Amino acid sequence: MPESPSSSAQAARERVANRLRVLRAEAGLTGSELAARCGWTHPKTSRIENARTPPSPDDIRRWCKACDAVNQAPDIIAQSLNAESQFVEWQRRVRAGLRHLQDSYVRLYESTELFRIYSPNLIPGLLQTEGYACALLSGIARLFDVPDDAKQAAAARVERSEIINKAGHRFVLVIEESALYHQLGDHDAMAAQLGYLLTAGALPAVSLGIIPSATPDRSLFPQELFHMYDDTLVSVELISARVTHTQPSEIALYTRAFETLRSMAVYGAGARALIVRAIDALR
Repeated sequence: MPESPSSSAQAARERVANRLRVLRAEAGLTGSELAARCGWTHPKTSRIENARTPPSPDDIRRWCKACDAVNQAPDIIAQSLNAESQFVEWQRRVRAGLRHLQDSYVRLYESTELFRIYSPNLIPGLLQTEGYACALLSGIARLFDVPDDAKQAAAARVERSEIINKAGHRFVLVIEESALYHQLGDHDAMAAQLGYLLTAGALPAVSLGIIPSATPDRSLFPQELFHMYDDTLVSVELISARVTHTQPSEIALYTRAFETLRSMAVYGAGARALIVRAIDALR
């Protein structure tokens, strides 16, 4: 099972904190002595060593200088910045508007050959219709209390999703059956969305799998929404942030999880039957 994304990012912070703690111990300094050399209070040293406060690049430089390890500062700074970049807060990302957020993914999409997406509760963005996407994005705007440009953002998302019709890309998408029943938008918008799944799922470059709700003895319970871009990047979406993973070991873990989830899904006629059943439930 993949490590919780928030736990993974925290573990990266803790590795930085531990490295700084070891430097202090090897220098024979107490927490108070290091604080005095760095020009801050002892509680700050404790917060950094216990990974409660991420150190700034200047904090790390001072720490290394105090421990006579100036040569280690650049490497620890890089490690710390990488740990912090694992979290990208949605509040910060959406300040420029939801349309801008959609456009920010275009280059990544164009450079990716194999997309693997698992979604427990929503139709994946690549397969969303404009009405469904508009309802979803409008709710996000309200949640983060930012200007609602959901119509423009939804149009941009649909335009971006045209990549599924372009050569050189493959798409393997796995969703839970429950995603077919979470209604976004009005009745017509939801019916259009489910109808589009029947069309998109039949595209040559698209493999759409649906894990039936009645799957017995699941080998892996539903996970958080995640996207895999080739074998180089995993993006996990939380309510407050997007967490990215680039470490080979973490990508390998998500690959195993994806394959396990994919093995429980039904495809082709089986998937179409589940979609048709969801459409019938709207009537």
